[in-house]
Amino acid sequence: MILLRIISLPIAFVYGLIIHVRNYFYDTGLFKSKSFETPTICVGNLSLGGTGKTPMVEFLIAALQDDFKVAVLSRGYKRTSKGYVLAESNSTVESLGDEPYQIHKKFKQITLAVDADRKNGIRNLQSEIKPDVIILDDAFQHRKVEPTFSVLLTAFDKLYSEDYFIPFGTLRDGRNQAKRAQIIVVTKCPIDLSEQERNKVVKSLNPNKNQKVLFSHLDYGNILKGGVVDATLESISAINFTLVTGIANPVPLVHYLKEKQLNFEHLSFKDHHAFSTNEIENLNSKEFVLTTEKDFVRLQGKVQKLAYVEITHKFIDGGKALLLGELKNITKLNS
Repeated sequence: MILLRIISLPIAFVYGLIIHVRNYFYDTGLFKSKSFETPTICVGNLSLGGTGKTPMVEFLIAALQDDFKVAVLSRGYKRTSKGYVLAESNSTVESLGDEPYQIHKKFKQITLAVDADRKNGIRNLQSEIKPDVIILDDAFQHRKVEPTFSVLLTAFDKLYSEDYFIPFGTLRDGRNQAKRAQIIVVTKCPIDLSEQERNKVVKSLNPNKNQKVLFSHLDYGNILKGGVVDATLESISAINFTLVTGIANPVPLVHYLKEKQLNFEHLSFKDHHAFSTNEIENLNSKEFVLTTEKDFVRLQGKVQKLAYVEITHKFIDGGKALLLGELKNITKLNS
């Protein structure tokens, strides 16, 4: 393990150098970023994952959809389709990708599209849908588009200020790029995070004077979703169930279920895992399978005794009102 860390260090140095040069070209104007007339809200991070981007996108949708015509544009990671795809009633998790499909199924009144070329995706949405605002999912590192407003996420237990470039660490972009965000949200915080601890985190992040740092924790629903009949976590306390996760960081969920004193085995897979036929057969042999919402959309219809718990961001110390106030100040969203 130590040898692998030593080997990964020079690779991380080369990767970081490439990223710094690329960002320098954008920062100096040698490479051009395009801004759009339609207000765009970027949600992203500097790391490979595990910061709660999808729950944050869902939070923004819920906050805006009643007053504005909202569209979401995602890359559609690991989808089978190519190019620009507009989500429709017959869209599948394979054609959209797991996270976009999850959003599409949950929020019926908004528009969702996937396109690895963010500029092309925005142009198509402007032409076809004419939304009031476009939420860019996981787009912080995509410098070809200059968003109107950026929300940068970093996990409490893995702050970008204390992380390193891949593969030595988990950073895929430079720490100094945090300066481009208007809001920094520290996610997955302890519920009882003290003011002293928050000040320590802010000191580590060292934000610019015009940046606001907010704190949130994950709130897990007690109602099991996706089954024939909605049940509660307490209703499965008497059985030994199987927890299945294919996400970047399942630790908070595992901790939450252990706090509930539930009995379970945990089968952990890599993020966006494609379940094999043998794995599906194994899951169908279990008494009951609990999973995340993202994994549920890939397992639904394949695993019989299956349910998931919903996850939402809960802001600490007035952070929700502050974020919503900032969003309403965006040009054209306040009119």
